[in-house]
Amino acid sequence: MASTASPTMLTKFESKSSRAKGIAFHPKRPWILVALHSSTIQLWDYRMGTLIDRFEEHDGPVRGVDFHKTQPLFVSGGDDYKIKVWSYQTRRCLFTLNGHLDYVRTVFFHHELPWIISSSDDQTIRIWNWQNRSLICTMTGHNHYTMCAQFHPKDDLVVSASLDQSVRVWDISGLRKKHSAPTSMTFEDQMSRGNQNQADMFGNTDAVVKFVLEGHDRGVNWVAFHPTLPLIVSAGDDRLVKLWRMSETKAWEVDTCRGHFQNASGCLFHPHQDLILSVGEDKTVRVWDLNKRTSVQSFKRENDRFWVIAAHPEINLFAAGHDNGVMVFKLERERPASAFYQNSVFFINKDKHVRSYDFQKNQESPTLLTLKKLGSPWVPPRSLSYNPAERAILVTSSAEGGSYELINLPRDGAGSMDATATHRGLGDSAVFVARNRFAVFNSTAQQIDIKDLTNSTTKSIKPPTGTTDIYFGGTGNLLLITPTAVHLYDIQQKKSTAEVAVNGVKYVVWSNDGLYAALLSKHNVTIVTKTLEQVSTLHETIRIKSATWDDAGVLLYSTLNHIKYTLLNGDNGIVRTLDQTVYLVRVKARTVYCLDRSAKPKILNIDPTEYRFKLALVKRNYEEMLQIIKNSSLVGQSIISYLQKKGYPEIALQFVQDPQTRFELAIECGNLDVAVEMAKQLDRPKLWARLTTEALAHGNHQIVEMTYQKLRQFDKLSFLYLATGDEAKLARMGKIAEHRGDFTARFQNALYLGDIEDRITMFKEIDLYPLAYMTARSHGLEEECASILEATGLTEDQITLPTVGEPLTPPKPLVATFKANWPTKATSQSFFEKALLGQFEGLAIEEEPTAASNGLGFEVGEDEITKENGNLIDADDEEDAAGWDMGDVPIEEDGDFVEVENTDAGGSGISEADLWARNSPLAADHVAGGSFETAMQLLNRQIGAINFEPLKPRFLEIYQATKTYLPASSGLPPLVNYVRRTLDETSPRNVLPTIPRDIESLASIDLQKGYDLMRANKLEDGARVFKGILHALIVNAVSTVSEVEEAKKLITSAAEYSIAMSIELSRRSLSPENIKRSLELSAYFTIPKLEVAHRQLALISAMKLAFQKKNFSAALSFANRILANGVGPKNLENARKVKAQCERNPADAIEIEFDQFAEFDICSASHTPIYAGSAFEVCAFDGSKYQPKYKGAVCMVCEVCEIGKNGSGLKLVA
Repeated sequence: MASTASPTMLTKFESKSSRAKGIAFHPKRPWILVALHSSTIQLWDYRMGTLIDRFEEHDGPVRGVDFHKTQPLFVSGGDDYKIKVWSYQTRRCLFTLNGHLDYVRTVFFHHELPWIISSSDDQTIRIWNWQNRSLICTMTGHNHYTMCAQFHPKDDLVVSASLDQSVRVWDISGLRKKHSAPTSMTFEDQMSRGNQNQADMFGNTDAVVKFVLEGHDRGVNWVAFHPTLPLIVSAGDDRLVKLWRMSETKAWEVDTCRGHFQNASGCLFHPHQDLILSVGEDKTVRVWDLNKRTSVQSFKRENDRFWVIAAHPEINLFAAGHDNGVMVFKLERERPASAFYQNSVFFINKDKHVRSYDFQKNQESPTLLTLKKLGSPWVPPRSLSYNPAERAILVTSSAEGGSYELINLPRDGAGSMDATATHRGLGDSAVFVARNRFAVFNSTAQQIDIKDLTNSTTKSIKPPTGTTDIYFGGTGNLLLITPTAVHLYDIQQKKSTAEVAVNGVKYVVWSNDGLYAALLSKHNVTIVTKTLEQVSTLHETIRIKSATWDDAGVLLYSTLNHIKYTLLNGDNGIVRTLDQTVYLVRVKARTVYCLDRSAKPKILNIDPTEYRFKLALVKRNYEEMLQIIKNSSLVGQSIISYLQKKGYPEIALQFVQDPQTRFELAIECGNLDVAVEMAKQLDRPKLWARLTTEALAHGNHQIVEMTYQKLRQFDKLSFLYLATGDEAKLARMGKIAEHRGDFTARFQNALYLGDIEDRITMFKEIDLYPLAYMTARSHGLEEECASILEATGLTEDQITLPTVGEPLTPPKPLVATFKANWPTKATSQSFFEKALLGQFEGLAIEEEPTAASNGLGFEVGEDEITKENGNLIDADDEEDAAGWDMGDVPIEEDGDFVEVENTDAGGSGISEADLWARNSPLAADHVAGGSFETAMQLLNRQIGAINFEPLKPRFLEIYQATKTYLPASSGLPPLVNYVRRTLDETSPRNVLPTIPRDIESLASIDLQKGYDLMRANKLEDGARVFKGILHALIVNAVSTVSEVEEAKKLITSAAEYSIAMSIELSRRSLSPENIKRSLELSAYFTIPKLEVAHRQLALISAMKLAFQKKNFSAALSFANRILANGVGPKNLENARKVKAQCERNPADAIEIEFDQFAEFDICSASHTPIYAGSAFEVCAFDGSKYQPKYKGAVCMVCEVCEIGKNGSGLKLVA
């Protein structure tokens, strides 16, 4: 692309194709439709530079396309006389509108109504309703091809251009009224409407010609309305671009823009600036000043004629279609010139005013300076460099070959003012390099001048060949940018001291401590040290726009649609998405300060948790990592895969819920407990096989035994029992093989056991008497030999025997190793894991003699290593697992021979407390077993519990009540006895602990105590009792479903009393002057559903207060309710008196927010009414209601659950 005027047009995207005749921008997405002369419609993502789709149903060239403003539709028209409406979601043509008799030139959607306008070579303009797919208006009047027709962006007008050399403006208000919804009209309206739309010569009142604009000497190719002003621009074959103005009654030509030297094929108004853009067959795009009608810029292609131009409706982007495709471009850079110093950013806005923004005060300054005279009015300043010592700025502009201006900022910054003491000069870049020196680079001369503050040159430098830009490189140094490298240049020594090979660097951003710099190119970020040693580099597919450094040394950078981060080691990720492109200035904690494209300061909130966590991981700052994990919800595949990749699977395990991923991570970090748990959940043979391999590597033969059982690998299981010396189970395997009829396995087990008799018996059973005889003979069993000979009818002389050696017997193990695992692989925990396991120690019992949490919610006793495998099979699986695939063969032996560890399923190393947590889904049983963490997880899932501090006494109460301790010998820990509630159960799989203060106890003791305190007016003590009931019910257990209903009633009752008491206590804490609020709260005190006797107390209190304060209407309603309850003769008598008194004047002296006739609940936090039909949030446990603003807070009634969080429901029965 060559330019004949200014080089500031920035090409953002180019496509290569056949001739582009129509283009349209999507209003929201970075898409552009291109209609080609080859009959194809292309859909491009111009941001990514990728072809999204092709639409090919037209026959012949497609000349017009347009996106719908809101619907996923676009319309096209072509030389096949057809208009097609497409869905880009389903990628197909929805329907075709037929009617035109010649080529369709342009098609556009109406901005508001379901209309499409089309212009055609059949000399007509047609308006279609795309919803009912009908033609609603045909506009005739042009007497040659109609080249273009468009709706006005706001008014009921249409403008059209034709080769008959005229531009016509049409009034379509009649069409709108005819096709819009009917409304009631007065007679005057009807008359004025009748007079307003005079029929044309054919009697058509839907669309009438308002103006005919004649001035072009040749055919007119394009015409467009101004988005806001009553202006029209047109382009024609007479090579002219004409500007027209219109009023209500007339239209006239304003001026002509001359410059094209071939047909002008398209034109439009700049959506946001006073500019006109036009394209022509002279291969140029030209920009004109709307006010002066003079050429501002022009850009020329070498070989391609331009046919069409379009503007993006929202952002500063244009597209032009030419002979070989389409180009998307900007007229100017939109990056605001800015400089950051300490807590302020200095920037130049669109009006060329210098302003500053203070981050601490979050306040923008008034205009410090105006730079209207700098450079061209249409070219914004390119860069800004700030000198804090002199409070001076250096501003550069690319206009007129490049210039700079040195200006001192006023100290007070009051009001807008012109720059006074300024120094100017020619140069492409200018930066301060010291307190009283700045460098100016002139690319044409390839020279850098070092100047003082009087603009006098003190030194000249010849930079490396091809230098394109300069940046500050540290005091006394410059960074020189070339197309393929960056040089660090020492100004004093006049030589390059370092160099790094990086292509296409456009911007340099220094870290806050000056130790690192980020080199930004179009698609790459390279981080280097201050001596240009490369630290890391990354590539982005979308353009990188800006960057800034976090105080912790993390680089945040923005692309067109994201803010991302990168650590020094190259680890990167997304911080947040962007609605619009911004330029980052500063990051502070969770806040990003930036400038948008209109040079307005913006503050964006971010969540730095992910990159702070990764930084802590890189620095091995485990305390910070632990803090982040405890206080945030870091989840997602990216963080998991990151931790895995970095060799921290044990940390990744803390974030994962998916069983498959948890299994993979557990295997990777050697956490066999989690691996077993997940394998049981997933129950797939491949996983059991992998677990076997890992458990063998760890020497954990108990898990290996379980996996062999799961996989039915009997031969391996037998060998495992042989290797571990477990003869009892080996004998059991022999019995199982016998029941299964598997003689090979039976022989193998008998061989392992050295059981000669069993081998001989088996040979006999399968008629292998020679082998039976040989076995008996080799082991000296003479009687057995004789019986075999007798059974076969042979004598010893009749058989020939080979030489028999000494019999071999398997050696007996000296130590029974099957009772303990063999630790062959180190499983020591990292500091981080230990810290994680200790994060719930606040709830642990310090005096507990043997148990410590292992992070899975089970105790780890000193002798856990001796636990046997019987417990590694789930209760649900045990029947099958112990059954060993017997088939239909009847089993004569006792169950002992079949079930592995049936007699001691508890295992020698697992305490009963562990079994409680395994056997029950109730939080109370997990607490009793010491597994506080899993209890909390259960409560969180069931009722949304988030604040467990109030439950600490209850946790400890249950934990202590389920064990008794008997002192043992001196120096030994006490003997622990576990207290059960399932007294009749003998199977370890069904034992459950006793839970203190059960439902019956709470109802008969605690609830009655609360009632007594209510009656005694000891509300503070009563509130504590009812909260205690709620806490006891959260962690409790019942045995029958009917008891569950009783528990629910008890929860409701305790919650109602808690709310009532809190309302009354709030009232009593009010100052005496706050009478209105006191009256309201006393009225609300009567709303909760209390026992009748207690409700009477609330009603009497409210009635008395209302009567004293002369709120007779309210007092009367309370008196009526007291009488309706009919409890207490004295109360009834008082109520009758008050009622009689109030009925004389039933009015309230003080208006309160209490509607006695409306249904409402009381918000438990604000103590305000929640009327029926209005939105509210609920506590999942106690049912208390809250105003929507309290969602996410902790419930005020139970003090445990999160308001508005739905759970699966509290589980009280196992």
